[in-house]
Amino acid sequence: MKCLMLTVLINLSLLAHAQQQFKLKDTLYLQSIEVNSIRASDRDPFSKVNLNKKVIESNNLGQDLPFLLNQTPSVVVNSDAGNGIGYTGIRIRGTDGTRINVTLNGIPYNDAESQGTFFVNLPDFSSSVNSIQIQRGVGTSSNGTGAFGASVNLSTNEVNDSSYAELNNSIGSYNTLKNTIKFGTGILKKHFTIDGRLSRISSNGYVDRASSNLRSFYFSTAFIEKNSSLRLNIFSGKEKTYQTWYGIPKSKLKINRTYNSAGQEHPDNPYDNETDNYTQTHYQLFYNNKISNYWKSNVAVFLTKGSGYYEQYKANQNLSNYGIADYQSGSLLITQTDLIRQLWLDNNFYGTIFSVQHNKNKSLLTIGGGFNKYDGRHFGKVNWTKVQPIVNSNYQWYNHTAYKNDFSVYTKWTQQLFKHFQSFIDIQFRNVDYTINGFRDNPNLMIQTNYNFLNPKAGLTYFKDGWQAFLSFALGSKEPNRDDFEAGKSLQPKAEKLQDFEWGIERKNKKISYGVNFYYMNYKDQLVLTGKINDVGAYTRTNISKSYRTGIEIQSNVILAKWINIDANITLSENKVKDFTEFIDDYDNGGQITNHYKKSTLLLSPSLVAGSTINFIPFKDGEISLINKYVSKQYLDNTGKNSRSLNSYYVQDIKVSYLLKCKILKEVRFIGQLNNIFSKKYESNGYTFSYIYGELTTENYYFPMAPLNGMLGINISL
Repeated sequence: MKCLMLTVLINLSLLAHAQQQFKLKDTLYLQSIEVNSIRASDRDPFSKVNLNKKVIESNNLGQDLPFLLNQTPSVVVNSDAGNGIGYTGIRIRGTDGTRINVTLNGIPYNDAESQGTFFVNLPDFSSSVNSIQIQRGVGTSSNGTGAFGASVNLSTNEVNDSSYAELNNSIGSYNTLKNTIKFGTGILKKHFTIDGRLSRISSNGYVDRASSNLRSFYFSTAFIEKNSSLRLNIFSGKEKTYQTWYGIPKSKLKINRTYNSAGQEHPDNPYDNETDNYTQTHYQLFYNNKISNYWKSNVAVFLTKGSGYYEQYKANQNLSNYGIADYQSGSLLITQTDLIRQLWLDNNFYGTIFSVQHNKNKSLLTIGGGFNKYDGRHFGKVNWTKVQPIVNSNYQWYNHTAYKNDFSVYTKWTQQLFKHFQSFIDIQFRNVDYTINGFRDNPNLMIQTNYNFLNPKAGLTYFKDGWQAFLSFALGSKEPNRDDFEAGKSLQPKAEKLQDFEWGIERKNKKISYGVNFYYMNYKDQLVLTGKINDVGAYTRTNISKSYRTGIEIQSNVILAKWINIDANITLSENKVKDFTEFIDDYDNGGQITNHYKKSTLLLSPSLVAGSTINFIPFKDGEISLINKYVSKQYLDNTGKNSRSLNSYYVQDIKVSYLLKCKILKEVRFIGQLNNIFSKKYESNGYTFSYIYGELTTENYYFPMAPLNGMLGINISL
């Protein structure tokens, strides 16, 4: 099979090279409108980072997308498995993934209900990405969920005007393997282009049984004319990962850092199929049109289909909790049993996005928006019970639907004022209609809610002789997540609001560039965990009236000589909640007790985050990179107590790459990377809860990262 694929790729490469190449000159196709309409331009008054294809490829050895962004400002990443493969997470300015707007070619990616981003569902998607923009803060108006920490836009729609074929392979610690096949035809007969990719990634992970088995493909084809283009993207990911989301209790952290409690309700050995299984397939169709020299338009339709489950072995379960009648076995009445259950999610997410741009006389007007609809079904199966025949195979004990409509429209106007000033005005209207027909643990709770958000943004930029300064204000709004609504009829959450003030200045020239950005993010009704329990005894987030994040971000790039350059960034911040009330379960007396904090620190929001990369180029086509990351102490809840915290950590990696050019193969790139070269014992994520049982007890759980580990990659271009 591999030989066949290699033969096909070589033939495609030779065929495309034999064609007369058509070089595209019009940036309508090189920079897609659907991406430009939501990205910030170089002079827009927002803090941002742009990563090009070369940077993405140089860091892509198989780890999940958040780890490719780890060296950008204000970013902290984590991994359940400890080595960056499988379930991973990203926080920007202390805000978690549910508050980070992510789009793929302008199309929303965040899960409609949890609003989280699960890149494990799109393994190796980075291999198809041409560029990434990260806007920190509210940023410009985008499609999809509200941005409270950042917006991350990934683009795959740039046209490759020359043919290519690549074989990218990586091998590393913990039996990690990555195999990627990529090809593209370039422009055929001046109109057609095809790009494709097949990928697989597997790893045992650092944590016990933290295995990942990931598969994905990407296919894109486009028909291009002088003033229009039509593109179809189809890409899909399938993941099977052993569950590692419980973390490690503090009592075991020093004894066994790889301990995993998942599956251990099974007698004797851990259950071997305590896994998460999910398949997600994306269909995207884009039409771009250059109406005139001043007008461009875009419309796209999309469908995202997701289906999957996670399986668990559960011991001593009450039959009544699963809608199963007690079972009489002779003289014995059975009310409990061991069972295997699957919690399923089956959903469709579909809609459209559009944009129109008018660019004339140093003025750019963009009108855009979109509509999407989510149809989701949550259901649970009981596949097996220890005592038969209580249930038939595939018995469902709950089945609940949810529907969500999201409509938004925005207008952006950029105008150059005088010679060195540019103004920016952006206003967005967004309507969200959400229906939830019951929850697994609260089946009779029905939710019907509707939100109308008006999100204005404005700013001013000054630029002259390589200097650029800006100031801006943006208002963000965001609806609660699905779990927030399970608080009960009397405790329904309110929408969150954010006022974001940004000031920045930067200087660029050939040898040095640097920038300083100040921000103040003032929240109203931010949803946070307080320890308060809902109607069914679960912990849900509660609106708090006042909280804020403020800080300074500094970044620089210095070319000291032809053989050495340095990239560095540092963020100093204060992340506080005012008048915070903590709820603690009191098992001695029943109910909960409360503790009040006049001012405390928001959870998992370090006050100092810094990164640097020192690149040595000892000879042509060779590079050695020393990569450093520092993250200060993080608190596991919003009380700011040292007993509930993650220690600060400083981690150093080293990467070596060499590019070999030869006649038979276009080029061969060797990449070797050692992570955590000093085997620092650190934890990048965790959670906590406290209760009173005789005395106050606090339980901390941690997600440890791997000690010294490495990856070796060989990328072959045909």
